[in-house]
Amino acid sequence: MIFLLIKYSKRWSHRLSVRTVGFHPTKRGSIPLGTAKNMPRVAIIENIHQDGINLLKENPNFEFEIIEDISEENLIKVLPKFDACTLRVSKLNEKIMSNCKNLKVISRHGVGYDNVDLDFLKKNNITLLITATANAVAVAEHVIYMMLSISKSINQYDQEVRIGNFKKNASTIKTLELFNKEILIVGFGRIGQSLIKRCKGFEMKVTVFDPFVNKEVIEKFGGRKIENLDQGLKVCDYLSLHIPLTKETKNLIDYSKLQIMKKEAIIINTARGGIINENDLNKALNENKIFGAGLDVFEKEPVDKNNSLLTNKKVLLSPHSATFTNECKSRMSLETTKNIIDFFENKIDKSMIVKL
Repeated sequence: MIFLLIKYSKRWSHRLSVRTVGFHPTKRGSIPLGTAKNMPRVAIIENIHQDGINLLKENPNFEFEIIEDISEENLIKVLPKFDACTLRVSKLNEKIMSNCKNLKVISRHGVGYDNVDLDFLKKNNITLLITATANAVAVAEHVIYMMLSISKSINQYDQEVRIGNFKKNASTIKTLELFNKEILIVGFGRIGQSLIKRCKGFEMKVTVFDPFVNKEVIEKFGGRKIENLDQGLKVCDYLSLHIPLTKETKNLIDYSKLQIMKKEAIIINTARGGIINENDLNKALNENKIFGAGLDVFEKEPVDKNNSLLTNKKVLLSPHSATFTNECKSRMSLETTKNIIDFFENKIDKSMIVKL
């Protein structure tokens, strides 16, 4: 049986190409999948939505166990007995996985994988899967929420009403419209494509910076492709980031980039912390280089209590929760466990596999 492994190219968006290798996830002698000696055991590391758990529970060919103690010490102890595991935000390093001789596949509850030792997976032929289709809508809506909240200075208005000022200072609070404004979307994968649809609903102008997406694809969605990031930063009213954290993208948005942007520009990051240099962002906000920022992700999570952005009123913050809608949690859990089932049944969707 030939198993399709997808080659992950060094691109910002999760686009993949195919090659084939000989791999038989269910082959152990002549025992078919689901028999007592060969039933895959799945570790659910950190609890997930019940819908995903039910999918495994209702499948007689799999055993599973929920691991709530995600300490390194406990994972080293319990993980070796499993053939597969799901993974949310906890880390899987070489120390944890070195004794996991049965581990064949890790299914991420999300699309990022900077919490996994990729070199170890590659050396040991462990497949990495992602929930490629589950979270785009929720993240795109979160971007819109942040854009509107910051543009309308909603937190200030809310506070004014609560302290009894009502309209006393309302006319002095600066607010902006989305209508006819230009948004620069950096990274045009599923989330970027979901976001552009919503931006067009607000009659915004959309430019896209993604060197790995054809101009024709972007134009099909109603956007305009640009070839130079600085060119887009200079003219955009909104910047939304949708790229992975890599050596190339770390500190991509630093002070030199921030100071060329419009003074009324708003930056939203729901991708990964570290893409924006947090110290530089705080400095730019304090110097009124840009209007505001919305951050769902941070360089260090949980956020250090001494992080200066926590006290900066020009920043809207959320705790890496853009995907935490009830609907998205259900979709992500289902896709996470379905990926494992499909992997062992040799029918995994190629878009879910990451080439390491």
